[in-house]
Parts: sequence; structure tokens; C-alpha cells
Amino acid sequence: MSPIVILVWVVTIIVDTIGQLAFKAAATENKDHSGLAHWKFMLKRPWLWVGIISYVLEFIVWLAFLSFVPLSEGVMLGSINIVVIMIAGRLFFNEKLTRNRMIGVVLITLGVMVVGIGT
Repeated sequence: MSPIVILVWVVTIIVDTIGQLAFKAAATENKDHSGLAHWKFMLKRPWLWVGIISYVLEFIVWLAFLSFVPLSEGVMLGSINIVVIMIAGRLFFNEKLTRNRMIGVVLITLGVMVVGIGT
């Protein structure tokens, strides 16, 4: 892969991870409200908007990435987002990384490496 393809790929990973973390923060920020009140509260909070903006940016960058690589390779390389988001969830939200999840992380990472080497 050329340096520009790698750069665009890394940007998609970063922006997608930011979006996922922002949505998680928005969804868990306030447990005092439920139902419609919870949604109204979230609409006023910056985390929801950070997530939405991140997803719009990720959409644009993803389209750029797909213009450089075949769809089958792009989707496989994009799978590393699962690993990055899982690790970020652990770091920022103290989510559990069970043995089975770690096995999944290793297998996904190996698969992405195989696809990355083959391009």
C-alpha cells in the first residue's frame, strides 16, 4: 500500500473510533433521565454532536479510502476498527476484555495483517 492509502486508512480508524467513543459517552453521560427526556438531554450535550460529525467525516474519508483499494480489501482492512474500538472502550470506559474477546482481537488482527500484506 502506498503512504497515502495507509494515511487515509489510519484516518478512517481514528475518526470512527472517536465517533464510537463519543456516542458511548453521550449514551451513558446521564442516567437520571429516561425515555424522551434522555434523548432531549443527549441532544443538548456535545458528545452526541462530536459523534455525528465524526461519522460524517468518517463517511467522506471511507469513500476516499475505497477509491484507492478494492472493496473486498477495504472492508477487511476496515475490520481493524473493531479491535481499536474494543481497546478504546477498555481504556476510556473500563469495559471488560474477556478471554474470548481477546482471542477475537488476535484473530481479527491476524486477518487484517494477512490482507494488508497481500495488497
